[in-house]
Amino acid sequence: MQQYIVRRALLNVVVIFLVITGVFIGLRVTPGDFAVNQAAGQITDVHSADEATALVRHDLGLDRPLVEQYGDFVGDFFRGDLGNSFATKRPVMDELGDRLAPSIELAILEILIAVVVAVPVGILSAVRQDTWLDYILRFFAIFWLGVPSFFVGVLLLYFLSRWAHWSPPITDYQDFFENPFMNLQAMVLPAVAGGLAAGAIIMRFLRSQLLEVLRQDYVRTARSKGLRERVVIMRHALKNALIPVLTVVGLLLASVASGNVVLETLFNLPGLGLYVVNAIRQDDYPVVQGVVVLVATTLVFVNLLVDVAYAWLDPRIRYG
Repeated sequence: MQQYIVRRALLNVVVIFLVITGVFIGLRVTPGDFAVNQAAGQITDVHSADEATALVRHDLGLDRPLVEQYGDFVGDFFRGDLGNSFATKRPVMDELGDRLAPSIELAILEILIAVVVAVPVGILSAVRQDTWLDYILRFFAIFWLGVPSFFVGVLLLYFLSRWAHWSPPITDYQDFFENPFMNLQAMVLPAVAGGLAAGAIIMRFLRSQLLEVLRQDYVRTARSKGLRERVVIMRHALKNALIPVLTVVGLLLASVASGNVVLETLFNLPGLGLYVVNAIRQDDYPVVQGVVVLVATTLVFVNLLVDVAYAWLDPRIRYG
């Protein structure tokens, strides 16, 4: 196991290095230049547009060779430095730290809602296989899979504001520990919208795994001993069916945190999603690079933790 973890960690470093390279090159070849936009407000009688742009580029270090910029970026990253934001001049690490809490909270709430909804629905759908209840539950699961989470958020926002005359406080976000009531009011709609989409994935996967486990010999043996169906399902079948689901939940936690860009923008939550959208609009390279690398790092190492936990929960699994 230790050798496997070391190999996976080294592979993760290679993946992160490729992500760093890809995002660096991608930002340089796409249209847009922060220096041009910034220089527009500095044009005077002394400096022409080209001179003002050149001054801004020199101040930001964008006039240096790309190879030199890339080397500094990679070296700073492995020292824990993501550079300074072009717009605010603050370290990107500090900016990300200020906006990390809303994104993490939203991701956790989405996964909690997804698990609370998907686990009982998946069990019920598997136990009542091919009945009218199973068809209805599968229909709704496929529906939530096909409808984008941000569209669900728009629908929830519209119907609640129209019929219940209530809308979340999208202009004054407050930290959970400062004002839990106001915080949850702002989080409830995006969490439900994202949680239903993630829950549909978990429900479909859990149903398939549970149906497979219910056909195993040890389940038939448990039934032949006269155990109640509830005991067979909850104590014997569900435990083994949930092990593969752990992989899905772990990956969803990482992907949900990175996929909330639209939801955070829609509901004006001051998390990483809204932050990176504003950075893209301003061509703020260090911020975009920092967010992408942070998300990639989270994804690869959460994937590693899930694999390790998978082997820990199922002793039959051995990593060579």
